[in-house]
Amino acid sequence: MHDPYAWPLEPDAYVAVPLLCVAYARVARVYRPERWRIACFAGAMVLLLAVLETPLRTLAHHHLLSAHLLQNVVVAEWAPGLVVLAIPPVLGRRIHVPLIAALPLWLGTYFFWHIPAVYDFALTHSDSVLHLEHATYFVTGLALWWPVVHGRYAPQTKALYLFAAFVLASPLGLLLALLPEPVYDYYANRPTVWGLSHLTDQQIAGVTMAAEQAVVFFAVFAWLFVRFLNEEERAPDRLPTGSSRPSRPSHSSRS
Repeated sequence: MHDPYAWPLEPDAYVAVPLLCVAYARVARVYRPERWRIACFAGAMVLLLAVLETPLRTLAHHHLLSAHLLQNVVVAEWAPGLVVLAIPPVLGRRIHVPLIAALPLWLGTYFFWHIPAVYDFALTHSDSVLHLEHATYFVTGLALWWPVVHGRYAPQTKALYLFAAFVLASPLGLLLALLPEPVYDYYANRPTVWGLSHLTDQQIAGVTMAAEQAVVFFAVFAWLFVRFLNEEERAPDRLPTGSSRPSRPSHSSRS
């Protein structure tokens, strides 16, 4: 039996995080991002290390589905979102990621890796499958947030995009919370911790996932909606219906 609080020995994040830091340092040298953007990038790197190189990883890979879903949320949503915020707008606007492609790509990746057969396969086979899972989560997470932060879309369009992301993604968490039996054989055959049953662990995972998406997506949705309302208030007053435009002065004829 694995020690649930053991620190993992896998070095994948210790390779990926320094490479990302080197890449961002080169970007920062050219585009001089604000300090808060640098802080966003640092926060993303800390989150990646926290879920990939601490005992949370041991819990996620050997004991708790809820820990694994927390790991997935960080890799697929939180860390990519912070990285996109960290990109200077001058650079970000040079790369166009269309809304119509980003959302299906992210949703497809999320749902594919949560298919029970695929989920169990990734956990029971070599670490390279898990590395691929995390890499696809991270890349499609970047695609998800890129149009929101750097896209040249109206605020109301971005707000509707995030609302659609929540509506389409939330059933996954709700389904896990409502199912009467554990759906992942890998965790059903492994011991849990803290006296949790496998079903309770799955319910916690589903509720946490749905609640997290509600908070994150609706927070950004609300901010964009308020921004849209503010822009509407600042817009110049329109001419009343039926009003006529001022006519051009007529040229007087010479006498």
